[in-house]
Amino acid sequence: MLADFFDEPADRAVNRVEEFEKKVKKKFVENPGQMRLLIVVDKLLTGFDAPSATHLYIDKKMQNHGLFQAICRVNRLDDDDKEYGYIIDYKDLFNSLESSIQNYTSGAFDKYDKEDVAGLLEDRLAKAKERLDETRETVKALCENVASPKDTAAYIQYFCAADTSDKDALKKNESRRLALYKESGSFMHAYGALANEIAEADYSPEEIAVIKAEVQYFLNVRTEVKMASGDYIDMKVYEPSMRYMIDSYIRAEGSQKVSAFDNLSLIQLFVERGEDAIKELPEGIRNNEEAVAETIENNIRKVIIDEQPVNPKYYEKMSEFLDALIRERKEQATEYKDYLKKIIDLSGKVSSPETNSSYPKSLSSSAKRALFDNLGRDEKLAIEIDRKILETKKDSWRGKPFKKKEIKRAIKTVFMEHHQSHLDGVHEETAVYNLETMVNGVFEIVKNQSEY
Repeated sequence: MLADFFDEPADRAVNRVEEFEKKVKKKFVENPGQMRLLIVVDKLLTGFDAPSATHLYIDKKMQNHGLFQAICRVNRLDDDDKEYGYIIDYKDLFNSLESSIQNYTSGAFDKYDKEDVAGLLEDRLAKAKERLDETRETVKALCENVASPKDTAAYIQYFCAADTSDKDALKKNESRRLALYKESGSFMHAYGALANEIAEADYSPEEIAVIKAEVQYFLNVRTEVKMASGDYIDMKVYEPSMRYMIDSYIRAEGSQKVSAFDNLSLIQLFVERGEDAIKELPEGIRNNEEAVAETIENNIRKVIIDEQPVNPKYYEKMSEFLDALIRERKEQATEYKDYLKKIIDLSGKVSSPETNSSYPKSLSSSAKRALFDNLGRDEKLAIEIDRKILETKKDSWRGKPFKKKEIKRAIKTVFMEHHQSHLDGVHEETAVYNLETMVNGVFEIVKNQSEY
């Protein structure tokens, strides 16, 4: 095992036991989705804090304080999807423990508060069924106001934007989407926790079939809304634990392909593959032209909003181009094929401004191009400010007021040298105001450049 873990001969790996334990514990705590099972022989149960642990299998004799601590470890809350831990007891330890818990003030438990002990042991199936029923009703209620026929386009419009030309719609509906992701995820986790024993939880075969279909339905809704809003870029398609649960309990036919978006955004995928990228979209989106269009438009809008602080003028222009394309589509002023070509072309300009052939060759960095766009396309001024900032900036200047003032002074110096002719003849107070406004505006752009 050690040899496999470190990828080296066994005689060398055997000397790295402590290192192995540290790495394994770290991975189990910080990346639980990548380590589904940790087998512990004689350590960790009472001295190891891993809130992400959901199941504890006990196959050794434990009692009193040690057993109680082990239970508390697995019962510790982690995220919104973990309400309690599961304990699988192979040694029949709990018969003797129940009486001690009920009489919590005595023996090993007299140091614990009543609320810590109350309800410590509950019937697993009853609790899991209650959780499944609650999460099922919650996610249904959340989607109650989606317009009929509650198809993909209706969900996209409700959770993303009823009108993709509305620049604020994605942001305004963000809390609605986050609630969808949270509640649908809770429903899926609740189903996964009970899936192997759902027939024993007092559901009829008909109810089980309906519940499984609903889980698949809301999984599709969740996936399509994430894709259509561009949220998958930040959240990825599924966290590892969600993907594992889906593969194990929901999609009997196996995992569907989601890898196309693991390393590329949807916009980048369209730039690379053109119309063929549509094939990678969820089925509910790719089979609906309106849903495809709104998905691309929302994703472009998200990039524009996210990148606006980096280059306000450029992305303002991209936003205008997007608005024009949306109007064309809605007015049916262009064929769908032509619309796709135009929107894919716009995707390239939005995701890769450097491909815009209108930039002078001297503007070799995104920072120079941003300065150029926002300084009246003055090539000489953009290059001079870039040079001055690179000469002036100190390490970690963004978090230090004095270092920020140095950057502002550097920008101001270049402006005063470059723009003196523009300020001649202007009232002194007005000239100072104009200069300070320009300096502050450029500083905000500079602050958002990764190159500085």
